[in-house]
Amino acid sequence: MAKSIVVVGGGTAGWMTASYLRAAFGDRVDITLVESKNVPSIGVGEATFSTVRHFFEYLGLDEREWMPECQATYKLAIRFENWREQGKHFYHPFERLRVVDGFPLTDWWLHTKQGDRFDKDCFLIASLCDAKSSPRHLDGSLFEQDFTESDGGRGTFRTTLSEQNTQFPYAYHFDAAMLAKYLTKYGTDRGVRHVLDNVLDVALDERGWISHVLTKEHGELHGDLFVDCTGFRGLLINQALGEPFQSYQESLPNDSAVALRVPANMAERGLRPCTTATAQDAGWIWTIPLFGRVGTGYVYASDYTTPDEAERTLREFVGPEAADLEANHIKMRIGRNDRSWVNNCVAVGLSSGFVEPLESTGIFFIQNAIEQLVKHFPGESGNDWSSLQRSYNRQVGHVMDGVREFLTLHYYAAARQDNQYWKDTKTRPLPDGLAERIEQWQTKLPDTESIFPYYHGFEPYSYTAMLLGLGGLPVQAPPTLAFFDDTAAVREMQLVKEQSARLVEQLPSQYEYFAHLHELEPGRRSARAR
Repeated sequence: MAKSIVVVGGGTAGWMTASYLRAAFGDRVDITLVESKNVPSIGVGEATFSTVRHFFEYLGLDEREWMPECQATYKLAIRFENWREQGKHFYHPFERLRVVDGFPLTDWWLHTKQGDRFDKDCFLIASLCDAKSSPRHLDGSLFEQDFTESDGGRGTFRTTLSEQNTQFPYAYHFDAAMLAKYLTKYGTDRGVRHVLDNVLDVALDERGWISHVLTKEHGELHGDLFVDCTGFRGLLINQALGEPFQSYQESLPNDSAVALRVPANMAERGLRPCTTATAQDAGWIWTIPLFGRVGTGYVYASDYTTPDEAERTLREFVGPEAADLEANHIKMRIGRNDRSWVNNCVAVGLSSGFVEPLESTGIFFIQNAIEQLVKHFPGESGNDWSSLQRSYNRQVGHVMDGVREFLTLHYYAAARQDNQYWKDTKTRPLPDGLAERIEQWQTKLPDTESIFPYYHGFEPYSYTAMLLGLGGLPVQAPPTLAFFDDTAAVREMQLVKEQSARLVEQLPSQYEYFAHLHELEPGRRSARAR
C-alpha cells in the first residue's frame, strides 16, 4: 500500500498534484514535494480547459479568492485568426449546440445558409468574446446557460472530470508561477512537506522500483510511490526507469516555442475573454490576457524557421511593447510515454506527455492524471498494482491520443495553404482512424459515434466548430433536412442573435468585472473597456 508519496518537481504540475492528493487523502498519506531552487518551470501554460473548475472545487477554493492572487481572467473560447484566410477569425467556444427536431443548430445553419458566421449564428459566446464581455454580472451571478453551478466543493461531495455532465461556459487564464505559489501555500498549510533541494540521483531496488531519491542537502527521500513532475526531462520515468517515448511529430511538427511576458495597460486594451491563436508562417502565436499583463508566444516547427526568426516574428507581432523584454525559448517534446505509470513511478505533466498548447490541454492532462491516480490508488494488496497500472495507463494514453487526433484536424482542415508549412499540413500522415472519420464528417457532421471513441475532453460540437471555422474541407447539411420544416430552426437562430445582443448590453466588460473584484477605485475602472 502506498502510504507515502514523494513528488519530484514543483511548478504547476507538482503543486497541483501535491495539493490534490492532500485534499483527497488528508493526513492518511504522507506527501513530500522536492523541488530545486535552480530549475525554473516552463511557466507559460496560462490557459486552461473549462473542466479545470473541478480541480479548484475539489480543493474547496473560491475563484473570488484565488483569481486575484494569480492575475486570473475568464476564458470563454479560443479565437482562431488567419487559419482560414488572412483577416478572418472564428471561435471555438465552451458551449454545446442547441438542438432543433433532433439536429444540432449547425446542421440547420448549413441547410438554411442564414449567415456567414456560424459561431455567432449558433452560439452565444462568440458575441460575448467580440464584445469583451464578462460571463458574470458584477454581483457574481452567471449569465444564462444550460448548467447549474455547484457550491465550490463545500457541499456533500466533490466532483471530478467524470461528473462534467453539462458544459460550463468558461475556463481560466492565470499566471502559472503565481498559481504554483498559491498552491504551495495551500499544500504546506495542510501538511505537505516541502523540500527545496537538488535531486542528485534516483536509486532503484532489485526489482527496478524506485527506493529513494538522493538530494544534495537532505540526503535520501524515501517513499512508496514517486510522482515525476520534472517536465520534459522525465528524470524518473525516462532517465531512471528508461520508459520509451512515442513521438507525435509526424502529424504534429511544432516542436518549439518562444514566449514573452508583456506589460500592458489592460484598462485601455480591454480583456477579451478568450485565448487567441493567430496563424503564422511556421505555426501560430498565442495571446492570453491576464489582469496585469499579456502572455504571448510563438509555437513553431523548427524545420521551417529558426529560433531567431521566430523571436523576431513574435516581437513584430507584439509591437513596441515587446522592446527590451526577455524572451523565453522552449524546446518541446511532442508525444507521450508508452506508459505513464511504471513500477512505483507515475509521471504527471510534461514528463508524461504533451501535445502542443493549441487547445490549452497541458493543465487538463495534469488534472486528468491526478484524478486517475486517486481513482487507481493501490490498496494493501501487492497484487493490486499491476491491474491498476494497466487501467491507468490505458486511460491516460487514450486521452493524449484523442487530443493528438483533434489537434491534427486543426492543421489538416485549415484552408490556409500560402506557404510550404501550410501546404505540408495537408500531406502529413494522419493518426489511425482519422482519415476515415474525416471522410464521414464531410457528409455528416461529427456526433458521439463518429469522433475519437475514448474520453479525451472534447465533444462533437468542438469538432464541428473547427470544421466549419477552418474551412478547408467541404461539409454539407444532412440531406434529410430538405424534407423538414425549418421554421423552428430559423426561429432558434434568431433567438441566439437576440439573446446575444441582450447579454452584450447587460453584462459588464471583463475588465470592469475584474477591476471590481480587485476592488480598484472607480476612477481606475473602465465602464465599457472594449
